[in-house]
Formats: sequence, C-alpha cells, structure tokens
Amino acid sequence: MACVAPIASRPFMLGAVVATLLGFAVAPATANDKPAEITPSGRRAEAVRQFKCLEAGQGAAVDATHFYAITNRRIGKYDKATGKLVAQWKDAKDGPLRHMNAGVVVDGKLYCTHSTWPVKPWVSSVEIWDAATLKHIGNHSFGDFGGALNWVDWHDGHWWAVFVYYSRKEGPEHVRRTRLVKFDPQWRQLASWGFPEEVLKRFAPSSNSGGSFGPDGLLYCTGHDRYEMYVLRIPQLGSTLELVDILPVPFAGQAFVWDRTQDGTLWGISKGHVVEAKMIEPGN
Repeated sequence: MACVAPIASRPFMLGAVVATLLGFAVAPATANDKPAEITPSGRRAEAVRQFKCLEAGQGAAVDATHFYAITNRRIGKYDKATGKLVAQWKDAKDGPLRHMNAGVVVDGKLYCTHSTWPVKPWVSSVEIWDAATLKHIGNHSFGDFGGALNWVDWHDGHWWAVFVYYSRKEGPEHVRRTRLVKFDPQWRQLASWGFPEEVLKRFAPSSNSGGSFGPDGLLYCTGHDRYEMYVLRIPQLGSTLELVDILPVPFAGQAFVWDRTQDGTLWGISKGHVVEAKMIEPGN
C-alpha cells in the first residue's frame, strides 16, 4: 500500500500556496478578517511529495526512516522512502480513545495527543507507542486540565503542549483561552502563555491544531483551516507569545512536525494525504 505523487500532479497544493501568498488565506474572508500587523519575510513551505494514507485525518509524525499518519483512533506507519505501509495500530470499537490529533517521535517513542473533544468535560492525555513496533506502552493523563490537548513537542529539555478552546460553538471569546504550557520532563507545569490577537483572529472559529519547534528555536503553529503557518517567539516580558512571521504552507492547518533528521523539512496532512514539504527562503 503506497502512493507517491510530486507536487506538480496535485494542482490544489500549488494553488493553495499562490492563494496564500496573495491573501494569506484560502478561507473565505469576512468583515473581521484583518491582515496580521507584521511584514511577512517571504519564506514559504512547498510540497515535494505526498502519500495517500487512510489515517491522514488529524496529523503526521516522523523519525529518521518512517512517517506516521494519525487520525482519531488509528495510526499508520509508513516507509519514508517508498510510502509503503509497514505497520498499523487501531483502537478497539469500544476502546477509550476518541480524538487523537498530533504526534511526535522522541527517543524511539511516538507520543500522540488525545482528548475527549467534543464531549465535555474535555479530558486529555498523551498516549505513548513504541515507534518500532507500534505497541502501545503507556500514557500520561492530564484529566480535566482546561481545554483540549491538541499537540505536544519536546524542545530544550522540556515538554510543550497546547490546550485549546474553540469559538465555533462556545462563543467568540473562548478561543482566547487557548494556551501554550511548558512542562518539566515529569509533566509538572512550569509556565504558560497566550496567543497574540492577530493569530487568535486567524484561528477562529477553530483553534490551534498543530505546533512544532523549528531548527531556529522558534515555535511554528497552524490553525485548522488556512494554508498558513504562524511563527512565534517565547516572550522575555509578559505572557503573550510574539508573532514573528506568517508563512504559506501546502497543508490547511491540522497537526504537522518539523523533521529533525532532514534540514528544512516538514510533514503535514492535506485532503487524506501526508505531505512532505521543504522550507524555501526568500528569493529562491
């Protein structure tokens, strides 16, 4: 089971990049849809390969040799070079998992975020698999931590996670409660930050779906609907993340990861495909 296609064979991706460059979004504009108050750098991510995957519903993870497609209750492990399915895990019909969203591979373990969204109260956990075998080997439960856990990352010796709120049903102010939380290696909370207003407006009516620290030490985040990525800095003063840049990307929100084994490479999902993308610097 494998399917690989170059970007040229998927015109919707190129069209999304062009549309994003022109208007920073492919979602329909509204009266309140104001542009972010920054000057974009001109960096962008372009798709170079894509793989049709049954599990490409929520997010992607990656290690040196494989990528992982993640959906609510299922994970597929694929050979990075060929796109061939090599292993699969799925929850039982009456199993406890409801809404997995994102994953990251750290030291041979695949960590996936899980919440009971949309059923309240939102109860969250990190579920852990052996990346080599896709055997479930553990979890860390947050219980009702406030918000739904959408992604985690390991960076600078700490765990980082985002607990989200939405405004689609809860009301327009709820998305502002979305927060980034820093934990020590034992998942003890150390600090938390809110998102800048410019980014919150672009998240709404959904919220922050994906996040991953880049090789430059900055935090890259996606919303749910737009073909764009927000580059954020941990502030030295205050408790609100600083918006540095907005980049067009070939996947419309959802969870993604930086590939820490290949320079300038990201993996995300779009329309049932896992997408490998390269970061392009201005002028290239």
